[in-house]
Amino acid sequence: MELGNISKPTYGPGPEAPGSSTPGLVTMAHGFLRLVQPNPLPIELINFGQPRSTFSREHIRELLLYELGFLVCVAIGVFFIILVPLVGCCFCCCRC
Repeated sequence: MELGNISKPTYGPGPEAPGSSTPGLVTMAHGFLRLVQPNPLPIELINFGQPRSTFSREHIRELLLYELGFLVCVAIGVFFIILVPLVGCCFCCCRC
């Protein structure tokens, strides 16, 4: 292991991200995220220095509209979490 010149170090390029062994899955995940959330986060709506009373209904509405894709995915997920066991129970109990 060579330390080099400690008093005047030379810096090279930083470490690179390792290549993925599953590029198809990475592409699919990024495609899903771009489909669900195509817009960048509206930073001007989120100001943590403001008191809570200054957030208007319009700001909350814009943030919910920004998160609409994720909210739809959560609603579909909850629907399937409730629906699949219910349908399975009906098939199990009512086998006629």
